[in-house]
Amino acid sequence: MSDRNDWQSQVDAIALRFNREFRGEPIPLPPEVEEMPIVQERKAGLLAAKLTSPFWQLAQPKKQQRCLDIGCGVSFLIYPWRDWEAQFYGQDVSGVARDLLNARGPQLNSKLFKGVKLGAAHQLEYEPKQFDLAIATGFSCYYPLDYWSLVLSEAKRVLKPDGFFVFDVLNPEATLAENWAILETYQGAEVHLESIADWQKMIQSAGGQIAKTLPGELFQLYKVKF
Repeated sequence: MSDRNDWQSQVDAIALRFNREFRGEPIPLPPEVEEMPIVQERKAGLLAAKLTSPFWQLAQPKKQQRCLDIGCGVSFLIYPWRDWEAQFYGQDVSGVARDLLNARGPQLNSKLFKGVKLGAAHQLEYEPKQFDLAIATGFSCYYPLDYWSLVLSEAKRVLKPDGFFVFDVLNPEATLAENWAILETYQGAEVHLESIADWQKMIQSAGGQIAKTLPGELFQLYKVKF
């Protein structure tokens, strides 16, 4: 298996891509990319909804459950965590997102917000069997399957025996997939177009059982039990 150093350059590239986004830094695109319909959709504010994976439709966090959002970004500010009354723990590669959430999260709800740690998904900075639910959406496509087998083993380690791991994968057959991959390349992040069949094989080889799936316009959600 690969160790931290093998993955660090990829982790750093993704951290840079999201640090720029959270700082609001525009990334200049070539004219031919600017003219792509997917870029026009993004400018019009229509793309974000197609990229969002509603993990709560497969596993809505419950009152006082301990939930770990891996690659959380600024999700505590966006999704209705306070309505769910679930304890929120986070980890992300973006120092900008970590700092923003750790500054604002306690102001929104100091009882539910338990802090965000800086780190990659294959090295979770949390204790074994700590969580009822782990979530990871919006970033699996930036890494190959062998990296994600490490992420699944980490999720299994930090989950309670009856816990669930909910995450999304890019469906390469989706209409938007190739154009979105091109756009992300110009944002500084290479996208891996792995088949759904290969994802399912990897989940099973990692000891995961697929409890439910939910297809979206670009990403497919999985609810996995170990």
